Amino acid sequence: MATLELRHLRYLLAVAEHGNFTRAAEELHISQPTLSQQIKQLERALDVQLLDRTGRAVRLTDAGAVYIDHAQRALRDLAAAERAIHDVQDLSRGHLRLGVTPTFTAYLVGPLITELHTRHPRIDLTMTETTQDRIEAALLADDLDLGIAFTGPHPPGITATPLFTETLSLVTATQHNRTPPEPLGVRALQERQLALLSGDFATRGHIDAYLADHRVAPRIAVEANSVQALTEIVQRTTLATVLPDAITHDHPHLTPIPLDPPLPTRTVALLRREGAYCSAAGRAFTQLTHSLVRTRGYTRPS
Repeated sequence: MATLELRHLRYLLAVAEHGNFTRAAEELHISQPTLSQQIKQLERALDVQLLDRTGRAVRLTDAGAVYIDHAQRALRDLAAAERAIHDVQDLSRGHLRLGVTPTFTAYLVGPLITELHTRHPRIDLTMTETTQDRIEAALLADDLDLGIAFTGPHPPGITATPLFTETLSLVTATQHNRTPPEPLGVRALQERQLALLSGDFATRGHIDAYLADHRVAPRIAVEANSVQALTEIVQRTTLATVLPDAITHDHPHLTPIPLDPPLPTRTVALLRREGAYCSAAGRAFTQLTHSLVRTRGYTRPS
């Protein structure tokens, strides 16, 4: 019987991903005959056919689909084991892979990374800005260590630790010598020109649902896929926007105006894969995040 080695698992995963021996071989930097021979060795070792080669594309057999699911988990666990071996408890070095949804880069990521670099300058950080569903998929695939997004619903295998409650308000340019603004009735938005985030932001979906619930159809003069672009536009025009209140904390030229009734709040959470190994860097970042939330006075979730 042929000996099963890790390369056999990686080769099978590549063929399954590409559905083609040629492209898989190119990715693996080996010849196609070598790849085919290695897969046959794996099938002989397991005494089962893993791939259906009869069609135009190579597909997993039923046995192959079952086997590859376990193979993926095994490789993820081995990768976690390697990170655990190299994990340094005194934080003299370390690496953290973080995913965040886009609005957090406007007010939370900067202070977090500043604190992390100040306290633990030898921890390297890889940060990915993407949607919540992609963060969760990457956590499950062990491509990320932690994510910052919102509470549920989450796919099985994701755990969420609440951090703070996020409140959204209407945001306008700050007027000099102006008293704190009174709450604005939602119907008044009919008369306002707005600059809003584009539809691929979860925040925009949250705003649209609120407006639809109250049968309000404001004039949307600008759509942008950047929070920074919105803040620059609002500072320099009479347009208003809707953003998390926390963003205005660091922008003295912006003023939040509470809406009546208020937009529903959202609970910000730290996401991780259930049962995943938590490195010293991950633990340090988690503690730092909770500390920063307290320091900045964000509303604790009930």
